[in-house]
Amino acid sequence: MTTTDGFRDLLRSQKVWDTELPVFDPAAAPDAPLGLFHRWFAEAVAAGQAEPHTMTLATSDEAGRADARTVMLHDADAAGWHFASHDISRKGRQLARVPHAALHFYWPAQARQIRLRGPVAVAPHAEALADLHARTTGALAAALVGHQSEVLGSRAELTRASEAAWERAAERPDADAPSWTLYVLAPDEVEFFQGDARRRHVRLRYRAGDQQGGWLRELLWP
Repeated sequence: MTTTDGFRDLLRSQKVWDTELPVFDPAAAPDAPLGLFHRWFAEAVAAGQAEPHTMTLATSDEAGRADARTVMLHDADAAGWHFASHDISRKGRQLARVPHAALHFYWPAQARQIRLRGPVAVAPHAEALADLHARTTGALAAALVGHQSEVLGSRAELTRASEAAWERAAERPDADAPSWTLYVLAPDEVEFFQGDARRRHVRLRYRAGDQQGGWLRELLWP
């Protein structure tokens, strides 16, 4: 058996949603997506979903070349879905040039996905610092290291910078990280996907309707 054949056999032997799945009635969903997101997030936590607060962030450069990476959700409120990074990173540079992105949550414990897309705004730096300082010493130390996405000369160089950043974070829990930036995606489209064992998946999409904040709701074929 070739390596390729072995990989294919292993790939095709993997099970999908090998558990009892929740029922989602889209007719009972709220008028706006935020409340449903909060509810599904709480249910993911209760179901034991690992790291439900992580999500895929997709951005693109001016040539339309896409990038995706996993980041942490910092908040979800009336303003939008919040995440943070250095503005000097690749995603920071891309968002500065193309301030539009997509977010994707996948919670296999319940066969659920949530997809969002929309414009991205930069929050005031004071909000970014308040968010950072409310987190752990390690989060502040990581932000103080900086240089995200730059070429690294050696692991030893990272170790020295990280140790210095940890010391500063412990001594100065209110330290500033100038390039640390809080971003807010205000979605104009949000889709909730509930998997079904017979592949009759439920897909409910919210689309921004009017300027008063209304939403249009529609079902999509799986």
